[in-house]
Amino acid sequence: MTGLDKLNIFQKSGNEYIEFNNNNIGWKLIDFWKWSVSDLLSNTTRGTFAEFIVATAMDIDLTKVREEWDAYDLETKDGIKIEIKTSAYLQTWYQKNFSNITFSIKSAYSWNAQTNESLDIKTRPSDVYVFCLLKHKDKMTVNPMDLNQWVFYIVSTKKINELYGDQVSLSLSVLEKICDSVNYDKIKEKIIEEYSQKN
Repeated sequence: MTGLDKLNIFQKSGNEYIEFNNNNIGWKLIDFWKWSVSDLLSNTTRGTFAEFIVATAMDIDLTKVREEWDAYDLETKDGIKIEIKTSAYLQTWYQKNFSNITFSIKSAYSWNAQTNESLDIKTRPSDVYVFCLLKHKDKMTVNPMDLNQWVFYIVSTKKINELYGDQVSLSLSVLEKICDSVNYDKIKEKIIEEYSQKN
């Protein structure tokens, strides 16, 4: 292994100490996690949390560290490549109105995390899109960890390519015309169903 090879990242427990001059400074990794990702309503953290939700529904091996920069977000043990997009009515900051619900479907020059190479053309490299909507509308009771506050719209990438071509986003009203929402317990069934239609 050279200094530029791809690292194998192993899961940490959170109990690891942060060090300076070979001495721990009194803070652990868990302290960083609590500080940085406790706000599950923030757009970035909500997106990562939605990936985790879908991964649990699909029985994906969660002992493997999430690959942040791969061409798609998740891959099942059966090889189904999944792209996760999220939206929510509520944000952490003050709002005069609920946020508009839109989801990105933008194609991109896909990058392979294993080879560090990009494709020369823009594509949507997943097999299936899962659009995750945190549907709850009361800031006093919103709780992203309550999966009853979410709904999921699941569409094959083939269908998105056929219907929307180079379009970069979908509104909720458009999405509802092509598929019904499902709850957490139906995610796996619906992903498999949509995947079966990819050819």
